Amino acid sequence: MPTLDWIGKKAVVNHHREVPYRLIHCDKTRSVGDPDAGNLLVQGDNLGALKALLPYYAGKVKCIYIDPPFNTGSEDWIYNDNVNSPEIRAWLGTVVKKEGEDLSRHDKWLCMMYPRIALLRQFLSDDGTLFFHIDDNEIGNSILLCDEIFDRKNRVGLICFKQASATGHKSINPGFVNVANNIVVYSKEKSSWRPNKVYTGRERDTRYNGWIKNRDAPFAEWKFTTLMSGFAASRGISLKDARKLAKSEPGELDDFVLQNAASVIQPARPDYANVGQDTRDAIDQSRERPNEILRVVREGYSDIYLKDGQRILFYSDKIKIVDGQAISGEPLTTLWDDILSNNIHKEGGVDFPKGKKPEALIKRCLELATSTGDVVMDSFAGSGTTAAVAIKMGRKCVTVEMGDHAVTHTAPRITAAVTGSDTSGISSEVGWTGGSGFRFCTLGEPLFDADGSVNPAVLYPDLAAHIFFCETGSPIPRRADGSSTLIGTFQGRAIYLLHSAEAVGVASTNAGNVLTASALENLPLPEPDFAGPRVVYAEGCTVPDDRLSRLGVTFKQIPYQIEGI
Repeated sequence: MPTLDWIGKKAVVNHHREVPYRLIHCDKTRSVGDPDAGNLLVQGDNLGALKALLPYYAGKVKCIYIDPPFNTGSEDWIYNDNVNSPEIRAWLGTVVKKEGEDLSRHDKWLCMMYPRIALLRQFLSDDGTLFFHIDDNEIGNSILLCDEIFDRKNRVGLICFKQASATGHKSINPGFVNVANNIVVYSKEKSSWRPNKVYTGRERDTRYNGWIKNRDAPFAEWKFTTLMSGFAASRGISLKDARKLAKSEPGELDDFVLQNAASVIQPARPDYANVGQDTRDAIDQSRERPNEILRVVREGYSDIYLKDGQRILFYSDKIKIVDGQAISGEPLTTLWDDILSNNIHKEGGVDFPKGKKPEALIKRCLELATSTGDVVMDSFAGSGTTAAVAIKMGRKCVTVEMGDHAVTHTAPRITAAVTGSDTSGISSEVGWTGGSGFRFCTLGEPLFDADGSVNPAVLYPDLAAHIFFCETGSPIPRRADGSSTLIGTFQGRAIYLLHSAEAVGVASTNAGNVLTASALENLPLPEPDFAGPRVVYAEGCTVPDDRLSRLGVTFKQIPYQIEGI
């Protein structure tokens, strides 16, 4: 498979494994609504935040939508889009070192994105989906980058999203007017990917302009008239008045079509070469008997009706349920040119001059890839659109935003959704009036200090979650509060943690951090007849290896034998 290379790649391809695990602290003063709703907003660099969240959400996220800096070279807006912010420059200097001095802006962008995408992949469930929103500055690099991390076979689509119109000053530019962005879509495992069926609305197809007066009569007695005549008859008004009504209130005719879709028709010539012999014979017969209607019964298929050799198509075949309403719809394609919002900057009540995405766009992504209750993630939260839409749609959302923007832009947007004061975007469409809640979190100290020892500030639940994840590759099944040394089971083995912050480094066998004969005897079993292997994490062990082996116990020393995923 072709691969992408750039200056600094060797320094970053494994960097996501080297990022330290950090503590996450919840700030009750900035949290809003129900704290147990399952929604998080984490303030901090997304690389550190993602690593900190991994023990809790690895393999649990159904959908990730990211809208990273497009790397346009601009530095004049709320996000530094030249990959030249002080934070990124400091990070490059630390990770890429001297080689970083020769980086172009595209090298910098790839260095920034690679470890973040590598981490994001670990969050997705096997049937999960990544939506990577980008423009033409980095679309080529984005595809090759994700092909390498996700594997080319798991790329499922490239969407073209219309995000502007060729109006105003843009219309006078020579050459092309760029009005589109791209969304590259990947699945974690394409063999497990089961997207939902999504339809897009469209205007009534005027080709369906025939009306059956007496649809309830035997089909041989069907009589045809124009759609407008059928509209007039249904309203009990003259054809002249019907034309006036349809012209002044076009929705009246559209409603009539949708409500009476089973009787709206369109002649369509069958593809003679691609139908069975029975249908061909019926077509020939129909042509020989003008003005008659023939019914062709096909075993295992719907009946078809023919008139003058043409098939009669019923408009009801094109009616789909979209947002709970019957509309003229068509299957979702890779061209999304129907959701451009002219009021995008009024959505959510947050002033976000550039980069803001319409709620309808995120809604479509979530409709395609998620169901109610699923976990959604956005590690480039920006104005908080993803979180706002996820909450309004009954999903759970984990979002990350760097610096003051998390407080000044993202949190207010999510708060407005939770309180119901945000009535914009998709609110009326989904019937949202408020509810749910979110926790505002910040990044704390690393779990381990510079010497590799457990940080004294680390609490039992944090270390337990980290150890369980490192041992199993899965999030801890429930929060461990220290009341039991058993922190969970996974694939038939039980995992234990002996840890007390006050006893860290204390050599005494009574310290509580040492696996002694007494501690071994008192290890609680997951169930009375449990006979599977047991893994015990502690600072030390005084039990002979042969006895541990006979009992099916493996001792792992903290911190040296905690192997990061």
